[in-house]
Amino acid sequence: MEQLNRFLTKTAHYKSSTLDTSAALRRCADAGSSPEFTFKGNLGILDSTLIGFFCSVRCPGDALLKTYDLAQMLRDTDAAIVGGFQSPMEKECLDLLLRGSASTVVCPARGLDRMRVLKKWQEPLAKGHLLILSFFADRIRRPTTAVAAQRNAHIAALADRILVAHAAKGGKTEALCKEALTAGKPVFAIDSPDNAHLVKLGIVPIQAETLAPLL
Repeated sequence: MEQLNRFLTKTAHYKSSTLDTSAALRRCADAGSSPEFTFKGNLGILDSTLIGFFCSVRCPGDALLKTYDLAQMLRDTDAAIVGGFQSPMEKECLDLLLRGSASTVVCPARGLDRMRVLKKWQEPLAKGHLLILSFFADRIRRPTTAVAAQRNAHIAALADRILVAHAAKGGKTEALCKEALTAGKPVFAIDSPDNAHLVKLGIVPIQAETLAPLL
């Protein structure tokens, strides 16, 4: 197992123009995102239905509780959840997702060189349920606001659909949702009074018990 973990966490470098690159990465490049990427883990996850997951730093109570319920449902689906998993709610959901059978793609706002793979990520990596994917050069070793914004744009381009737990009114996540809607990307939000402003934008409200439209 130790030798397997070392193999799975070895960083590999590819360009999106490579013939065997997934359709999702080619779609990402066509949207103007980075043509190069590095990864650790199972790149085949990108052949799944990809759900981009976002949440603002602050998530109100009602949306927070409903997001937990949704994450519980998503963790045993055939879809793959893609996110930066940087905000507190995103991190909590990542921990839940990694306990299930669903696949997860973590996109850090930094290069992968010298990035420590967390111990709790080792088993999902070994089972092929986790992919760590970066669109940034190895020299970028610390996330910044600008790099995180670029990362989120890459995730939105990569995803087949977008799921928002909560986006603060007037914030960067709400702006990302507007851009995705303009681009014709399906965008869903947790059905909560906390997200009423998102529904007014044309984002589709979704409940944990009605996941079919998302999948």
